[in-house]
Amino acid sequence: MKTAQDLVAAAKARIQEIALNDAEPALARADVLVDVREADEYAAAHLPGAQHISRGMLEFRFSAAPALQSRDLRIVLYCKTSGRAALAAAALLDMGYTHVQSIAGGFDAWAAAGKPLVKPEATPFG
Repeated sequence: MKTAQDLVAAAKARIQEIALNDAEPALARADVLVDVREADEYAAAHLPGAQHISRGMLEFRFSAAPALQSRDLRIVLYCKTSGRAALAAAALLDMGYTHVQSIAGGFDAWAAAGKPLVKPEATPFG
């Protein structure tokens, strides 16, 4: 029986994972940056310019949204540590997308490196 870690390892063997040091140039070239974490994770903080499409809805959203139909889109994905993004990247490759990358280490590595984040504004009462 395969584990989640087995599936992630198989996905990472098929996809292009970019090192954190190469992420910013890749983002500058990307047509779309996708945060595949859950909505509450995205709401707490995310990379500037990221669109939220949770891992569970990825294939459906890419199939339905006209702006995401071109298989030549340059797509960069990330999640918390890179497992969900690897699975998402493999799914997009299976759907025929040809320029898909995942950020190694994901959101946690990005934040730990002190790179820019979008966080909700604090309100005076909460």
